[in-house]
This record gives sequence, structure tokens and C-alpha cells, in this order.
Amino acid sequence: MTQSAGPQGGQRPGRMTAVMRAMPVATGPKVLRIGLVQGGKVIEERVIKQRSTVTVGPSEKNTFVVLGSGSSVLPSTFKLFELVGQDYFLNFLDGMGGRVALQTGVAELNALKGQARRVQVGDVTVYQVKLTEDARGKVVIGETTFLFQFVAPPPIQPKPQLPSSVKSGIADEIDWSMTIIAAFSFLIHFGAVGSIYSDWADRVLPDEGDIKGLVSMVKNLPPPPPAEKPPEEDTSKDDKKEDKQDKQVAKPSSGGSKGAGGPAGKGGTGRPVSGAEAAAIGKQLAAMEAQVLGVVGSGPAAANVLADGNVPTGSLDTFAKQDAAVGAGGPGGLKTGVAGGPVGTGERPGLGDGIPAGKAGGATGSGTSTQVAAPKASVAGGGSVSGGKISNAARVIALARAKARACYQQGLASNPDMEGRASFTLTISGSGSVSSASVSPSGSLSPAVANCIKGALSGLSFDPPEGGAATVSGSFSFVNANKGK
Repeated sequence: MTQSAGPQGGQRPGRMTAVMRAMPVATGPKVLRIGLVQGGKVIEERVIKQRSTVTVGPSEKNTFVVLGSGSSVLPSTFKLFELVGQDYFLNFLDGMGGRVALQTGVAELNALKGQARRVQVGDVTVYQVKLTEDARGKVVIGETTFLFQFVAPPPIQPKPQLPSSVKSGIADEIDWSMTIIAAFSFLIHFGAVGSIYSDWADRVLPDEGDIKGLVSMVKNLPPPPPAEKPPEEDTSKDDKKEDKQDKQVAKPSSGGSKGAGGPAGKGGTGRPVSGAEAAAIGKQLAAMEAQVLGVVGSGPAAANVLADGNVPTGSLDTFAKQDAAVGAGGPGGLKTGVAGGPVGTGERPGLGDGIPAGKAGGATGSGTSTQVAAPKASVAGGGSVSGGKISNAARVIALARAKARACYQQGLASNPDMEGRASFTLTISGSGSVSSASVSPSGSLSPAVANCIKGALSGLSFDPPEGGAATVSGSFSFVNANKGK
């Protein structure tokens, strides 16, 4: 470090020396400087700046953690250097070794036991020696050695500060002169625009003058133009045209038709249908509807509709009592009870066989009418509830009887001599649905009819039974009511 000569020929300190001299020097009592040595190497060095008690032991909360053979001598926390007031005291136990340099000279720890103060901590005897600021030495605890001495406290480090370039904020980068000029410019311009649209500069008029001016202005208003009326349409011509069209439609046709109620032509006579013919047509329609209900009643969708009560089951009973029936013969298996050709071949096209009329099939001979007794389903029987009580059991069993009649009616179409009995047992769950159904047919009932009845019974829905579950059992007897006629 270079030094320069002063004005009087002397030497002045260098810049680094001046800085070091300018730094504040810490004053006050000395502090402990402790080094931790293990295996002949200093592994840690620490200055106790705040002059506090130094603890050692195997616990991690101590100032220095001692493990290995030395941990057996020490408790979990041991005050090696204890601060009492403003003085430090060295505490050591019987198993520790070392050497301490005091004002009286250098002495081993074992030799200091005679002049040390003894403090009893539980079952352990602690030896306590007062240390001065000139004391130094070492304390050996197993394989760990502590070297200590008293040193002057280090200088107080100033708090770290950011450089001025970083500490400068937005306010330091604003051009305040330009900002003030822009602010006054905006103020002047917006003030001028606001004064234009404001009414503070308008002339104040008296209220009486305003009212008189309005009255005079209303008086001088021109009258409104007359309202235009839409031209009236002449509907007399349209009415006359409609009357003529109605008269033309009401005139009877000059030509006759041989078909009942049909238009004039070669195929009809133009006469109305008699009561016998109307009855025959009604029987034919009833037979067709009974066939449709019989076919639909065997499917699961129709079973759900009947179970919900959307179709009255009385219709099945009504159609079962009709004379018309479904059997073999004719297109689609429709038997109308009159000998002749297929539907639509008689004198009156579209009415079908079974209508007592003239020429059949377009030939010169006349057809003969024959009444055929169709098989008619008759079902009797019912069921009873056991193991619980169901409020609507009678109504649902009646519905099941109507579904069973539809299944039997469908079976009669293939075997008119079929008769017998179907015994059933239903297990009703807590929700009212049928959890299991079994049907035992007897007599000449076909398996197809028994399966149809089982499917119909499985789709029934009862009210929730009292007690959580119930069993419904019974039987239905099936007889052909027209058998033997």
C-alpha cells in the first residue's frame, strides 16, 4: 500500500487505511470464540456475538451437537459455557478432560475440581469455574474437542442497501415540466368543450313568457289532415259465386252406381245401405278390432299400457261377446261369416264378404250367405294375497284376467278346441313390482299361451304391500264359449 508525502514532508495514510480507520470500532466486553475439533480437524468455528449461554449435547436444539462417545457422558442439553450476569462460567463433569489458562496459570480440569464450585443437578455433580476475558483453553468430551478464547466483538455490519440505480422509482423518471404542461393543456381543452355543452351561459326566460309563447304557438298550428278510409270491397259478387257453387254440389248425380253409397258409375246402383248390411259391416269391423287387440295384447309394450290403465279393459270383454271372430280363410285370416271370394270381390267393392249382396266376384251368379260361429274366449277365476296386504290387489288381478283373455283369444285362432286352466304364483317386492312369476298350464293350453300369460303377469304393478313383500296366487279357467254351437 503506497503512502504519499504530506505538505510538511510527513506521510499520510493510504485510502484503504483511511477507510478501515473510519469504520466504527465495537466497544464493550469481549465475546467467546469457539472452535469444534473432531479427528484433528477444525470442522466448525463460531463467534457468540450476543454473549449468551453455550449448550452442547446430542439434542439438535443445542448450540453445538455432540454425538458418538461423548454423548454418553452428557445429558441431552448441557450448559458448557454459562453466562451468569456479565461473567462466563465453565461447567464440566467428571468424565471430561482438558486444560484452561487462567490468571493463576495453566491447569488441568481435574486439578481445578478442588477449587471449583460444585452444583448438584439431579444425580450429576457439575463443577463450575469462573472465566475472565483473558482465559482460553480446551475441553475434551469423548472424541470432540472444544477450543475457546475471548475476542473483541466484531464490528457492526451495516444493513445491506440497494444501489441508487435500483432504488429509483417511477417518480424519479417522470419529466415533471412536461407533465405539468400536458395537465394544463387537458384542463383548458376539456373546460372549453364543457362550457359549450353547458347551459349556464343561456339567457334566463321568465316562466310567464314561456307559457304565453307556447299557447300562441299551439293556436297557430295547422289542422291535421283528414284520415283516409280504406275502400269498401264489393262482396256481393263473391257471395253470388259461393251460392252457385253450393247449389251445384247439392244436385244429385244423374248416374247410378251398383256399390252402396258409392259415386255414379258402372259399379253401383246408388241406393243406401240397409240395416242388415250395416249390422254385417259392424260385425266385420268388431272382428278386425278384436284381432288387433289380441295381437297387441301379447307384446310387452301393450302389457305396459294395460298395466298403466291407459286402455280400458272393458273393451276386451265387449269384443269377446261379438259374433264376429278371427279365423282361417280369406286374406289375413279374416273370417266374415259369408261364403264367397276375398274381400272386395262382391258387387260393392271395399265392403268385403259377408254382406248379403248381388253378384260376387263380378260374376253373373249371386252369392249365398253363411253364418260361421267364431271361437269366443271365456275366462273365469282370480287370485288371493298371502304374506301381506295389497290395497289394489282386486283391481290388478281383474286387469290380469283381461290380459289372460287376450292371450287365450290369440291361441284360439290357431286351435279353436283349446281349453284348460292356468295356475299362477306372483312374488311382489316392496315397491309393488313383480319380482318373479310362474305359470303352470293344464288341459290343452299351448305353451305359447302360457308364456303370453306369464309375460302379461310379469308386467303388473301393485301398490307397495304392507309388510314389505307379499305373494299373489290363483288360477284362470279358459273355455271356448262358442264351442258346440
